[in-house]
Amino acid sequence: MKKINKNDFVKGQDPIAISPGEMLATLRYLQGLTQNELAKKARMTQANISSMESGRQQIGRDRAIVLAKALKVHPAVIMFPNYRIEKNAA
Repeated sequence: MKKINKNDFVKGQDPIAISPGEMLATLRYLQGLTQNELAKKARMTQANISSMESGRQQIGRDRAIVLAKALKVHPAVIMFPNYRIEKNAA
């Protein structure tokens, strides 16, 4: 089998920017939940979920924690969806 040469490939582009509300909607969708189902798990109203997903209402730290528990993810996944660690950072 021929050895793979990294120089034969083009580096992929950076991911697109996504807002916390868009990340919330994405996580909900990937888990197969409706807004109503997530609202029940998080003990919020469906209107609140809709407002946060659309960006009309900020999520905030406390809501991020509640939503993260309902979605079984770390709150930072919702609050900082575009955060990247630089590999060469000192």
